[in-house]
Amino acid sequence: MARLSRKLLTSAAIATMVTAFVGVPVAQATEGYFQNGISARSKAMAGAGVADTRDAFGAALNPAGAIDADDQLQLNLSAFSPNRHFTGSGPGGFVPAGDVKSGKNLFPVPGFAYSRRLSDKVGFALTAVGNGGMNTNWKSNLANPVCGSGPFPAPTGVFCGGRTGVNLIQLLVSANFAYKVNDMLTIGAAPVLAVNQFRARGLAAFSQASIDPANLTNRGGEFSTGIGGRIGFQLNASEAFRIAGTYQNEINMSRFDKYAGLFADNGDFNIPENYTLGLAFDATQNFTVAVDYKYINYKGVGSIGNSSTTPLPFGSPGGPGFGWHSVEAVKVGAEWRQNDQWTWRAGLGVNNNPIKSGDVTLNIMAPGVSKTHITTGFEYTADKKNSFEFAFMYSPTAKVSGFEITPQGLNPNRTIELRMKQWEATIGWKMKFGQ
Repeated sequence: MARLSRKLLTSAAIATMVTAFVGVPVAQATEGYFQNGISARSKAMAGAGVADTRDAFGAALNPAGAIDADDQLQLNLSAFSPNRHFTGSGPGGFVPAGDVKSGKNLFPVPGFAYSRRLSDKVGFALTAVGNGGMNTNWKSNLANPVCGSGPFPAPTGVFCGGRTGVNLIQLLVSANFAYKVNDMLTIGAAPVLAVNQFRARGLAAFSQASIDPANLTNRGGEFSTGIGGRIGFQLNASEAFRIAGTYQNEINMSRFDKYAGLFADNGDFNIPENYTLGLAFDATQNFTVAVDYKYINYKGVGSIGNSSTTPLPFGSPGGPGFGWHSVEAVKVGAEWRQNDQWTWRAGLGVNNNPIKSGDVTLNIMAPGVSKTHITTGFEYTADKKNSFEFAFMYSPTAKVSGFEITPQGLNPNRTIELRMKQWEATIGWKMKFGQ
C-alpha cells in the first residue's frame, strides 16, 4: 500500500508540470480539426494504433493502453505547417478575386505523457495533447473592390472588415486508468478536462445577420472549459492479434459569451463525440501492422455542423454553423523493430472532406479540407533509459469549391475554391524509470 501511495503522489506531482510544459497547443487542421496522431510514434503511423499502444502517449488513444506502457515520461514537439488558400473567380463577387494565401504558416505543437504501472493489474497515464483546431490569418490590407461600394466596416479585407481570421485552440488533459481483467481483456477509463480558446475578427459585415452583433467579431480571445470522459478496451484474441476500441463523449463546453452572436445556440461550441475501432497484428515478433477506423461526429455539434446557409440569424438556437459533415478516417500503420536501437515506422491515413460546396464562403475562415496523410518516422534507443523519436507527415493539396454566399444571399456569378496542403515534423524524447 505504501508503494502504491508513493506512485500516486509521484503522479500527482507530475500533473503540476503539465500546464507549464504544454501551455496552449497551437491550432491546426487535419481530420477536420482533429490531429491525425497524438505523439511521434502515433504520427509516424498515420495515427493508427488504438490496438497497439506500447507507450505513455498510447493512453490518449485508448485508456486501456495505460497497462502496456513502462514507467516513463514522454515529451513531444511538432512543427506544423498548414498552407491555406482560397480563390475567387467570376464577376461581381463579395470576397476578393484571385488567389489569396493565409499568413502564419508555421506553428509549434507540444505534448506531454507520463505513465506508471500501479500494480500487475492497474496502469495509470497522464496525458496532455492538442485536439487540433482552426486557424486563418487573412491580411488586413487585402484589396476588395466591393468594400467601397456599400456600408461595410472597412475598405479592405476578405469580408470588408480589415484583418480577418479565426483561431481555435483546444487542449485535452486526461487521467487514464487501465484494469487488466484477465490475460485476454483490458478495460480503461479516463476523465478528460478540455480547454478551448477562440478568437475571431473581420466579420462585422455579417452584423445584420446576427442576433448579437456586439458579440460577433473582434472581441479578442476567450476561454471555455468542460469535462468529459473516454472509455476503451483491448482484447487479445491471440498472441499476435489484438482488437480494441475507444469512445469519447461529446464534451459540453461553457459558452463563448464574447462570440454569442457568431456560434449557434448563443455561443455554444462543444467538442464532438468520437470513437475509434482498431486491429493490430504482429506479423513477426518485430513487425506490427495496425489498422484503425475513426469517426468524428462534427454534424452533432450545431455551431460546427449546422449549414452556413441556415435561414436563421447567427448565434440563434439552431442557427448557422460551418456546415461540416462528420468525418470518417481509415488509418494504416506499420512498425519494424529492427534491433534494440532502431525502430522504423510508416503510415497512410485517408478521410473524407467535411466541407461541402454549399458552405465554402464561411469556411474561408476554417478551410479544414485535408483528406490524405502520408507519414514516416523512426525511434533511436540511446540507452536503457532514453530514446528519441522522429516523425514526418505530408498531406497533399485537397480542395473544394462552390458558389459564393454573401450577406444578401447566393451569388451564382462567383465561385470560391478552398485549398490546403500540410506538412509536420515531430521530435520526441522518452525516458524510462527504474531501468
